[in-house]
Amino acid sequence: QVRLVESGGGLVQAGGSLRLSCVASGDFSGYLTGWFRQAPGSEREFVAAITYSGSRTYYADSVKDRFAISRDNAENTVYLQMNKLNFEDTAIYYCAAGRHPPDRPYRYDYWGQGTQVTVSS
Repeated sequence: QVRLVESGGGLVQAGGSLRLSCVASGDFSGYLTGWFRQAPGSEREFVAAITYSGSRTYYADSVKDRFAISRDNAENTVYLQMNKLNFEDTAIYYCAAGRHPPDRPYRYDYWGQGTQVTVSS
């Protein structure tokens, strides 16, 4: 069993930055970790993912070159650095642990409760 807790969301102006954190408890080893987001009235969409070793990262086209995912396995924590935020990035952001392929929500076994990110124009 893995428990995930996200933090770091909030209100930010367009063009600003936020860093989300996802702290895991339980047997986290070997899992791919992903970030997804869901805006009101929209389906949950893939944002970014990172392998357990940290050797491979994956990004949605909409966030590539603006977001960066990283992890610190000693702290059981995965980060999502979000830069140049725009209004379309407003959503609840979820951390999840699962398997490949990284962009498919059904491949993730464990989910956090989410953290709200609101970008004001």
